[in-house]
Amino acid sequence: MNSSDLSVVICGEAGQGIQTVEHFLTRVLKHAGYNVFATKEYMSRIRGGSNSTEIRISSRRVYAFLDRIDIFIPLDKDAVSHLRHRLSSETLILMDAEKIGTQVDVEGYRVVNVPFSRLAAEAGGPIYANTVAVGVLAGMLGIEAGIPEWYIKDRFSSKGEDVVGKNMQALGKGMETGSGLAASSGLNLDITKDSQISDEIILAGIEAVSMGALAGGCDFIASYPMSPSTGVLTFLAEHAADFGVVVEQAEDEISAVNMALGAWYAGARAMVTTAGGGFALMEEGVSLAGMIESPLVIHLGQRPGPATGLPTRSEQGDLELALYSGHGEFPRIILAPGTIEDAFYLTRRAFYLADKHQVPVFIMTDQSLADAFYNMAPFDLSGFEVERHIVETDKDYRRYVITPDGLSPRGIPGYGDGLVVLDSDEHDEEGHITEDLDLRTRMVDKRLAGMKGIEAEIIPPELIGPAGYSNLIVCWGSTINAVREAMERMGRDDLAALYFKQVHPLHQDTAGYLAKAGKIINIESNATAQFARLLKIHTGLDIEDKILKYNGLPFSVEEIEEKLSGILSM
Repeated sequence: MNSSDLSVVICGEAGQGIQTVEHFLTRVLKHAGYNVFATKEYMSRIRGGSNSTEIRISSRRVYAFLDRIDIFIPLDKDAVSHLRHRLSSETLILMDAEKIGTQVDVEGYRVVNVPFSRLAAEAGGPIYANTVAVGVLAGMLGIEAGIPEWYIKDRFSSKGEDVVGKNMQALGKGMETGSGLAASSGLNLDITKDSQISDEIILAGIEAVSMGALAGGCDFIASYPMSPSTGVLTFLAEHAADFGVVVEQAEDEISAVNMALGAWYAGARAMVTTAGGGFALMEEGVSLAGMIESPLVIHLGQRPGPATGLPTRSEQGDLELALYSGHGEFPRIILAPGTIEDAFYLTRRAFYLADKHQVPVFIMTDQSLADAFYNMAPFDLSGFEVERHIVETDKDYRRYVITPDGLSPRGIPGYGDGLVVLDSDEHDEEGHITEDLDLRTRMVDKRLAGMKGIEAEIIPPELIGPAGYSNLIVCWGSTINAVREAMERMGRDDLAALYFKQVHPLHQDTAGYLAKAGKIINIESNATAQFARLLKIHTGLDIEDKILKYNGLPFSVEEIEEKLSGILSM
């Protein structure tokens, strides 16, 4: 067992409160001064099935999923079989033998009986079993009782003294049990605490996207719920009154995207949040944005397709969907944050880019990033100012006047003396429909000329590792987290990673980075290496070595390390 990096996994049915334990324990650990990371995998059902959450507790900052399980808490009889492929002889299984022990084959594993159900019943009922579980883990880690007690008071005070009191009893019973287990199980932990961590924040990726939208001046969102993006809609709805955001749950995605375009036309800063299946319905709206030169921010939370696919799993299969969506030719920008910090800063930037360049801007995440969370320093909000690129119109205003840089001054109705005309047909400089074919050519050229301004603001890829690399990993989005940790474990001075936060348009230095490498390895979560194909279009280089995953689960640190080692040994 790694004494400075502990992987705890809790598994059970949907409805057993696994996410409650995850939220409770990670906040307690953070306040105790531990670095934490958590991620989950769950089936698409309200009750039943097998869902699990992994919580890493480490002496250093950690951001990625591990296959290894050090402590395993199965809450139902199916949990062991569901995750047996990740269990080893070193895994310590804390199992309620009275409840599920006779129904589970645990031959060959280190099993300790922990009577979660009986302890919960003694505290007030089975509903308190999750608090017992948190108490057991807190006791094993030697956390001061005052920290989880603070959480219980903060979380449950609105439910009355009786609920608080019973949770306190459940916590105490769990901590007493856990303290005894720490000694008897041979758990030799040496996880370094840092008092400054208690002052940090802990966020999920979906919350960071939401906060980034607010920081970018978002004041309108229209969407139809679709995992894994729904959290943005609910977060902004929850805080709508605080930040002056109009939130509309539309009847479908077609309505949602057109509402957002209407909001931009009226002077708002609008976004939609959806997943691949929902975005497929929005494509005509994206094309409309291209024709009317409207800003639009689209958060596209990727999940496995086609069709409904695996609605609660993770994949990076929608890059080409975003890249080629909408008929006709017009500029667009695609951002792909891989960390929670980048999810905040890039979402904020998306609103600036959309407003300035009058184009659709995509923020592409996936379920892996959306549901993961870890402790981090608070966001740097210094110098944050919402730039608005709207002009006051005069009586001679022409919405689509042809300009050298392709950007026509964008006015909004009621701000000035001019008439702001939009038309989904090809139009003249005033915005009226036209079939002048020469003018059509000039209008297409004008819209495409806007790419020059966009290209001047491309976010460069981030090089991680030695500048003198001979082997180079290329990746985008959330895969960077497991890649970074796998590289650290390998400790090679010839290996670097190129992490792309913007995947379209690509930075001009991209080809130069690739040309320096003797071997290039592409890592992404889809079956057809969509990003590698985009790199070939941009640079002409065909990447032969690829590590692809598309079973719905994120890359683990161990599997990337193993596959990289295999490729680099050839």
